[in-house]
Amino acid sequence: MKIFNKTLIIAMALPLALGSMSAFASQDHNGGMKKGHHGGKIFSQLDLTATQKQEMKTLRQANRTEHKAQRVENRQAMQADQQQLEKLVLASNFDESAVRAVAEKMSQQQVERRVAMLEQRHKMLNILTPEQKQKYVELKQQQSEKHVMRLQEKSHH
Repeated sequence: MKIFNKTLIIAMALPLALGSMSAFASQDHNGGMKKGHHGGKIFSQLDLTATQKQEMKTLRQANRTEHKAQRVENRQAMQADQQQLEKLVLASNFDESAVRAVAEKMSQQQVERRVAMLEQRHKMLNILTPEQKQKYVELKQQQSEKHVMRLQEKSHH
C-alpha cells in the first residue's frame, strides 16, 4: 500500500512538473540555440556546418509548431485527470482501482511525451557526424560530472 501511495503522489505531482517543461530546444532571437536549454550549450560547441544549423533550425520549428498544437490539449487532459483524482481522494470510500486507472493513464501520457521528446533528440543527433556525436557524448559526460559535483557541494553546506 505504501508503494501505491507514493505512486499516487508522483502521479498527482507529475502534471505540475510537466507543465514547467519547455520544448526540447529553444531558440534565441538570433535563431541559435539558447544556452542551457536541453543540450543547446553543447550543440553550440560542436562546430556545426551551415547546413547542419539549418537542419536543426527546421527541426526545432517543426517541433515547436507541433508542441504548440498539443500543449492546450495536454493541459486540459492533465487538469481533467487531476480533478478526477481529487474527487476520488475526497470520496468517502477509497476506490483503489479507479485511482489506479487514472494514475496509469497519467503515467502512460508521460511515457508518450517522453518518447516524443527522445524522438526529437534522436532526429537532432542524427544530423551530426560521427565525430560530432563522439564530442557530444564527451560534453554530456562532462556536464553530468559537473552537475554531480554541484549537488555534492550543496549537500555539504
